[in-house]
Amino acid sequence: MDDYSEYDGLGLADLVAKKQVTPAELVEAAIARIEKHNPALNAVVYKGYDDARAWAAGDLPDGPFKGVPFLIKDLGAQVKGWPRTSGSHFAQVAADADDSELVKRYRAAGVVMLGKSNTPEFGIPGVTNSERLGFCRNPWNTDHISGGSSGGAASATAAGIVPLAHASDGLGSIRIPAACCGLVGMKITRDRTPICEVPDGALGFSVHHVVSRTVRDSAAMLDATGYAQPGDPFQAPAKDGPYLAEIEKRPGKLRIAWSAETPSGRPIPDEMREALERTAQLLKGLGHEVFERGLGIDYRLLYRAQGLASASNFSANVQRWVEALGREPGPEELGPLARRGYEAGKRINGQQAFWGFQQLRLLNRQILAAFEHFDVYLTPVMATPAPRCDWLNPLTDDLKEFDRRQSATYGTTPPANFTGQPSMSLPLWQSADGLPIGMMFTGRFADEATLYRLAGQLEKEAPWKDRRPAVWG
Repeated sequence: MDDYSEYDGLGLADLVAKKQVTPAELVEAAIARIEKHNPALNAVVYKGYDDARAWAAGDLPDGPFKGVPFLIKDLGAQVKGWPRTSGSHFAQVAADADDSELVKRYRAAGVVMLGKSNTPEFGIPGVTNSERLGFCRNPWNTDHISGGSSGGAASATAAGIVPLAHASDGLGSIRIPAACCGLVGMKITRDRTPICEVPDGALGFSVHHVVSRTVRDSAAMLDATGYAQPGDPFQAPAKDGPYLAEIEKRPGKLRIAWSAETPSGRPIPDEMREALERTAQLLKGLGHEVFERGLGIDYRLLYRAQGLASASNFSANVQRWVEALGREPGPEELGPLARRGYEAGKRINGQQAFWGFQQLRLLNRQILAAFEHFDVYLTPVMATPAPRCDWLNPLTDDLKEFDRRQSATYGTTPPANFTGQPSMSLPLWQSADGLPIGMMFTGRFADEATLYRLAGQLEKEAPWKDRRPAVWG
C-alpha cells in the first residue's frame, strides 16, 4: 500500500470498512515502514509483529479504528505477554500478565498493536534517551531530539509509520514531543482516561492519550477511551457530547490570553516570539478576543513545591520495584537522572513532601482563578524548536548543565499537569531551519470540547497536513 502514510487513522479505518484494504495489509505496510525508518529513528523498541499479524487476521472489534496499526509507549501501560522496561535496566518485566484497562480500550477501538515505542528511563526528561533503549531521533532532522518522554510515539507517528500512537504526559510528555515532531498532542483532563499504574498516577500529574497527525484522530480516540473506570477516586466530569463532533463546530468568539512569559524570566528567542504573535494575529482574524496576559504566578515557588512532591513520589515508585525484585538497584542499573531522583527522594521527609503538596494546591487555585477571565491560554510549547541531540543529552556527568539546558528549553507545560486542565499542542508553524514549532492552548478544567473546536478551526485555517519530514512514508 504505497499511499498508506497519507491517511490518518480514521482514514485507514474507513478503507477497512469499505473493504478496500484489509487489516493484515495495513499491518504489513506499517511493518515495512518500521524496518525502513527505525534504524535512523530508534522509535520502536519492541516489535510484536507475530502478535500483530495474528490480531489482524482475527475478528477485530468494530471500533472507530478497526485495523489501524498502533504503538504502545514502553512506560506504564501493560500489554499481556509483552515485556515492559520503562527505559530502565532495573525496572523490567519480562512479560506482563494482563492488559492495562486503557490497553483493553485501545483493543476495543479496533487498533492493531505492532509493538512498543521508545521512552527515557521512567519518563523523566523532555528528551528520549536512555542507557537501556538509546536515543530516539526526530524525523524532521535526525540530528535533533524527538522530545520526551513520548518521543518514540511522536517520532514514529511523524514519520508515517503509524497514524497515531499511545503517549502519556506527566510534565509535558505528550505536548513536547508533539511540538518537536509536528503533531497534535492533547494532554487531557486529569483521570479522563484510566491511569495505567496507580503508583505513577498518585500525584495526579500524569495522563494517557495519543499523539496524532490530525485533530480528528485525537478526538475520536478520546471518545473511545475517555470514560470513567470503576473505582477511580477522581473521575473527570462527563463530556457533553462526542469530541469528534466538536471539531466540526464553530468555537464562537473565545477570550484568548497569550503570554511569552517563561519560568526563568528569560525572554524567548525572537523566532518563537514571532510565531506566538503570528498565532495571536491569526486568532484575532478569526474573530476571537485576544489579549496579552500572563498567569502571574511565582514559578520558582511552583517548581520548588513540585520538586519536593515529585522526588518523594519517584523515590517511592523505585522502592516498590525494590520490594518487588527483592534488592536495591545496582550501580549500573539506574541512569544519572533516575539515580539522582531516587537518592534525593529518600532524603525528603514527610513534612517536606506534604508542604510541597500543599503549596501546589495553593498555587493551583491561582492558576485556575485566572481562567475566570479567559477561555483559553496561549503560549509556545517550548522556548525553542527541537534542540540538537548532542546539546540536550541526559546521559551526562554534568547534570547541572543538563538542568540548565532543559530549563532554557522547557517550562510552560507543567502547570496544566498540576491543575489537571486539558492542554493541547498544535503544529502551526515551522522554524527557519524547517523544524516544527508547536503552539500550546490550555483550556478550563474538563473543557477539552472548547480546545477541540478551536483546533478544528485552526487545522482548516493554518493546515499542516501536507508538510512532510525528511524521514517519511
